[in-house]
Amino acid sequence: MQIGLVVGGGNFFRGVSAAARNMDRVAADHMGMLATVINAIALQDALEKQGIPTRVMTAISMAAVAEPYIRRRAIRHLEKGRIVIFGAGTSNPYFSTDTAATLRGLEIHADVVAKATGVDGVYDKDPRKHADAVRYETVSFQDVLAKQLGVMDASAVAMCRDNKLPICVFDLRQPGNIMRVAMGETVGTMIK
Repeated sequence: MQIGLVVGGGNFFRGVSAAARNMDRVAADHMGMLATVINAIALQDALEKQGIPTRVMTAISMAAVAEPYIRRRAIRHLEKGRIVIFGAGTSNPYFSTDTAATLRGLEIHADVVAKATGVDGVYDKDPRKHADAVRYETVSFQDVLAKQLGVMDASAVAMCRDNKLPICVFDLRQPGNIMRVAMGETVGTMIK
């Protein structure tokens, strides 16, 4: 099994979001990308303390703290049994972490994009706001887009649809879910 992780930076960026409201979108997105690198390094440290070999690769060059993202090098790290942690998104503003995860998944020939989130799958409406929300066990890419289910940005879902890359949406907070997803068990919602 080979694992590539794409990390977000929202926990840092949300801390400055009030100040960033009047900020140029490109500058704000670049700050978000830098925050993902901080999270990638923190995750690397945590995994390596558990004896798990990792490599952090970034889309923005910062050789002093991480390797530059080079597709073939990432694949080689995966083949050697390392977890590759991708930071700095795609290095382009206006693209989300979801789009970066989809792009990296396609580039490394992933079997699935596993979207770890704070809810246990995809619902017909926000389960945090609507007690009668119904969870899908499986849902089509087209329904996610047409019904604007909001689980991922539309460009990420469309890229997965166009390339037949399924998405598993699951609750990160549930202990053991990452292993269950990795082992192919039915967890959360499968978008295909």
